[in-house]
Amino acid sequence: MRLSKCWPAHRCVLVVVVALGLLWMVSLPWTGTRKPLDWHVKRSHKKQIHEHVRRVLEGPCRPGSARRSLLARLPASSHATRPFLWKDVPLRDDLFRYSPPFGFRGLGAKVEDLLSQLPDSDSAPQAQKTSDKCRRCLVMGNGGILRGLELGQLINRFDVVIRLNSGPLGEFSVDVGNRTSIRMSYPEGTPQHWTDTDPHTLFVAVVYKSVDISWISAMINKLSVPLWDWLFFWQKVPDRLALESDRFRLLNPQVIREAALDLLKYPPPRPRLWWSDQNVPTIGVSAVNLASLLCDEVSLAGFGYNLSQQGAPLHYYDQLPMDAMLKQKTHNVDRETELLRSLVREGAIADLTGGIHCSFCPPSRHTRTTLTP
Repeated sequence: MRLSKCWPAHRCVLVVVVALGLLWMVSLPWTGTRKPLDWHVKRSHKKQIHEHVRRVLEGPCRPGSARRSLLARLPASSHATRPFLWKDVPLRDDLFRYSPPFGFRGLGAKVEDLLSQLPDSDSAPQAQKTSDKCRRCLVMGNGGILRGLELGQLINRFDVVIRLNSGPLGEFSVDVGNRTSIRMSYPEGTPQHWTDTDPHTLFVAVVYKSVDISWISAMINKLSVPLWDWLFFWQKVPDRLALESDRFRLLNPQVIREAALDLLKYPPPRPRLWWSDQNVPTIGVSAVNLASLLCDEVSLAGFGYNLSQQGAPLHYYDQLPMDAMLKQKTHNVDRETELLRSLVREGAIADLTGGIHCSFCPPSRHTRTTLTP
């Protein structure tokens, strides 16, 4: 059969490239280990962290402080940034300037179709600040530094708890709590089995590539993802989410664009086949920007990398060592650490576990902790 009678030549070539890429990923050596990592938390250090978290929770709440601090680093247009997109709110033209994750260039019809399946801004349960009550957001990273800290009960006291990707609860709740106000993720990072039990939990969908829109739509309608789209996910994605349509939110890509271009000072995105120039922020840094739109104060827990402690746990829920992080090439870890450290030092955000900047540690302990968003 001639090529012209099956698919266009460029699509056949693309299928071959994707297939070879999948075979390459399967052939990569497993970087994890099933041997438990030797990780102990001193009682005195745990006590310091608990006292620090209580001070944050029980101190006077500063209305609008987090967003006000970030706006000093952001352009004037950021004053009008909405955290989510709604079907009854017109889409701004600048949303179509860049491709995902910085915008929706060439995807106008798909985005409008997706938004038509979501609730109106007025009828949807609200996550953003809608009252005079001063609210505190906690962005929960997935770093191994959380292991053994037993912060669960204190974490549950925050007004809004934002969890990232597939960070599990269950048996880990003593360390990370069991409340989830928002789970923020993209398809490949979403839990395979939904474990958040709070019926008011919102799923904030992040679009990194065009097929992510198809996946979100399928999850809302409890349908299967088209077979062609499965080829473009770099690892297995959930085939269903136990959520009703009113629990879904579509993240405004302006939130990611602000994090990348204005906070991290990355160069504007340019057309490329793969993310090779490290200009895509982690979902953790994007979540910090989102939190500044939802709450008055923003805190972090489980953030930071300390690659000098390569035997430390990378995540609180598995046995991957810290040096597994050396293999990632998408994110500029050093640049993000510098940004978050400066925000903590100036009081714009608080670091509860000290992996970015340990304000409550003796000088010799500032490099003691290890964690990752």
